[in-house]
Amino acid sequence: RSKNTQEKKKILIKVLINLIVRGDDITVKSYRVESHITSRFAHTTVRSSVVNSGTKAQSIGFNVQIPKRAFITNFTMNVNGIIFMGSVKEKTVARNLYAQARARGKAAGIVRANSQDMETFKTEVHVPPGSNIEFELHYQEMMHRRLGFYEHVLYLQPGRLVPHLQVDVHILEPKGIAMVETPNTFEAQLAELIKVTTSKDKAHIVFKPTLQQQRKCENCTDSAIDGIFTVKYDVVRDSNAGELQVSDGHFVHFFAPSNLSPLPKNIVFVIDVSGSMWGVKMKQTVEAMQAILDDLTIDDHFSVIDFNHNVRCWSDELVPGSSIQIADAKRYIQNIKPNGGTNINEALMRAVQMLIKASNHGLIDPRSVSMIILVSDGDPTVGEIKLSTIQKNVKRMMREEFSLFSLGIGFDVDYDFLERIAMENRGIAQRIYANHDAAEQLRTFYSQVSAPLLRRITIQFPEDSVSDVTQNQFDKFFSGSELVVAGKVLPSDSNTLTGFTTASAVSAAHNDTSMGDATAQLEYSFIHSFIHSSIFHIKTLRLEAVFYLTAKRKITQRILSLAVEHQFVTPLTALLVESEDASERLLADSPKDPKHGCCSGASWEMQSVKAVLYKSNKGIINVFFFLQYDKDFSLSHPVDNDPHFIVHLPRSNMDVCFNIDSKPGHILNLVSDPGTGLVVNGQLIRSKKVHKNKLNTYFGTISVYSQPEGVSVTVVIYLTFIFLCFRVRISVVKNSHVTVTINNNIQVTVLLHRVWKKHPVNVDFLGIYIPTDNLYSPLVHGLIGQFSREPEVSIYDIHAGADPLKKEATMEVKGNRLLVTRGWQKDYRNDKKRGSDVYCWFIHNSGKGFIDGHYTDYIVPHLNSFLQMH
Repeated sequence: RSKNTQEKKKILIKVLINLIVRGDDITVKSYRVESHITSRFAHTTVRSSVVNSGTKAQSIGFNVQIPKRAFITNFTMNVNGIIFMGSVKEKTVARNLYAQARARGKAAGIVRANSQDMETFKTEVHVPPGSNIEFELHYQEMMHRRLGFYEHVLYLQPGRLVPHLQVDVHILEPKGIAMVETPNTFEAQLAELIKVTTSKDKAHIVFKPTLQQQRKCENCTDSAIDGIFTVKYDVVRDSNAGELQVSDGHFVHFFAPSNLSPLPKNIVFVIDVSGSMWGVKMKQTVEAMQAILDDLTIDDHFSVIDFNHNVRCWSDELVPGSSIQIADAKRYIQNIKPNGGTNINEALMRAVQMLIKASNHGLIDPRSVSMIILVSDGDPTVGEIKLSTIQKNVKRMMREEFSLFSLGIGFDVDYDFLERIAMENRGIAQRIYANHDAAEQLRTFYSQVSAPLLRRITIQFPEDSVSDVTQNQFDKFFSGSELVVAGKVLPSDSNTLTGFTTASAVSAAHNDTSMGDATAQLEYSFIHSFIHSSIFHIKTLRLEAVFYLTAKRKITQRILSLAVEHQFVTPLTALLVESEDASERLLADSPKDPKHGCCSGASWEMQSVKAVLYKSNKGIINVFFFLQYDKDFSLSHPVDNDPHFIVHLPRSNMDVCFNIDSKPGHILNLVSDPGTGLVVNGQLIRSKKVHKNKLNTYFGTISVYSQPEGVSVTVVIYLTFIFLCFRVRISVVKNSHVTVTINNNIQVTVLLHRVWKKHPVNVDFLGIYIPTDNLYSPLVHGLIGQFSREPEVSIYDIHAGADPLKKEATMEVKGNRLLVTRGWQKDYRNDKKRGSDVYCWFIHNSGKGFIDGHYTDYIVPHLNSFLQMH
């Protein structure tokens, strides 16, 4: 083989972590995005051609953001003539093939990560100088109508100035196009370059800036094109009966009636005001609620329930949406102060009971729509905390005419749970991202459900005319949305197919009324591939929803067969990208649910420093620090008791000490503050063996969890390193300590204490130091946190004890009289070898009488668990 051919074979496939394109001498020759939208179904192709124009081998990346509802159908790369082709396979099959390539060192991952509304597809190749690489990604998406239009979103991120950059969006709607808009999401000079051409049933949107027009400024080398390209459109509707399209033995029925009066609505807003909602979350929720309440009319009825560990009602019964009631509700919400735990079960039970009471007493219009809108940011921590039991309770209590909509703020909430209880009770769920526009997200969601037009909608077809029909009964239809039913057309002598729609509207009083018939000619010619794919796309989405609720094997197999047959990457399939000879492979799984945090999953290794980040299934960014030390290092200092606590009481100018005599493996809560969302827990380890009839325990792991930031820092025995993540700052000093600072007003320091490695009994352990001036909320508790509120302490009757070096006395604290002993404990913050003696009054029996309750009350199940005080 020639040297050039050998160089081609030295392609190393890597994972792109952050950048769109890496390298100093890379030329992006072309970047083209092309979408074909036919009957609300979009097929998008993104192509990029790149050259390594440098003199050295380097990495070149391809990064595309796609809508979360979209399905990737293919990805190919052409690297110096070597073609990598993609195919969708059952996930275990794809992973096994990928594992075989990885074992030969010929494999890499394709990163698929989530952000607020988009999913990111990233990959990278390491190529020799002069290499040409062509990337091509295909994905498909069923358009969803919201607020009166369909929205097609493209993220344009060429990363460089591109000689040939072009975006084409082609729209074909057989019934006609009512409107097309391209909202200005770029700078004014770029927005003027978007050209729109329309006819009765077609539209073509083109964006083709020249190299000079792409520049941020006249002489800039950076591209101004980095953002969202949006196309909004709607279709012509002949009647309220809907639009029925038939082709190639399949049909799709689109139903979106207009010119209907909204039904009155009865809404119970159920708002989480637990401590974790403190700050931006609560501020944004209050802001959104002000606007949402203004949307209510006098025909609507509403109430507000707010809950933490307790449940409170602004009004015990539904009231009309008058200006007086709305103003009073606004004042009530404005004065909410988040604190405490989360009692979701009781709050939802109270909301359902409120609707039942109003219905039983005839206080609401029988034509009206009744709904509960739940806003929460965390899992239940008070009352009934088992999610499956809460789910059963809600379903048992809810009536058929009630709906539940769930809004999960941030990533501490179990979104799957919110989705299950919503779908089981005729509603939907949506994740609200806890950022600067959370209020707008809440308002937008409410806008989608604020104008119900119909109830009990059924779309039917003549007997023996269709099969494999998707969902055709719907609880509600909201203004600006669209209902879609699809299926197969059975062989028939008739050359037409008719759909019949019935529903309950304002004018229908208690009875259902016909919305009319939609008819389509069976010989109607259409672009078969689009309608064929769209049907199965819809069916896959429907089946996935059921799958997550029931997890039945038959449904799972049906999803899998549809996904493989029509080449969709779903939670059950993966995209395997292979070279022509299958010697090199890449794998792209469907990503997990988005977990918001400051940093993507990664790991660092720096000599004897190791920090590992990963995202848990609860969406917490976990940072583990392993405090390691050199093998020839030895140090010894006295370690002869269980975890000891030194509490400084400034007002009394006194130090009080106590030990906790617990068991190895137990996790003790040190600080639990639901008001600020802070948790500090420590897990116990044991000494090497029993000494003097006692097995000593020590802290082996310390965890600091900031719930609002979704960041958990876990320090384990085993570093100058600074880690910055939103408002959490972590400073690590090698062989010494880790300091975690949150919002610049809460600090926790963890010290590594070492012993001689050949010591027969003692082991290395961790010490924790928390300043007395940390700014907690009034809800703080825990073995240490409770003393942020300094108790009144008095010492008297000081006398000689059994040990002449240790005096004894009586202490009065919290209504208790305790026998205490004067002694000392070691503080290693300044002298890490020998420590300094801190003289203190020692509380016996694991702090009994000095701490609230019994020490076993402070044992928690997990390192990030808040304290549950009874």
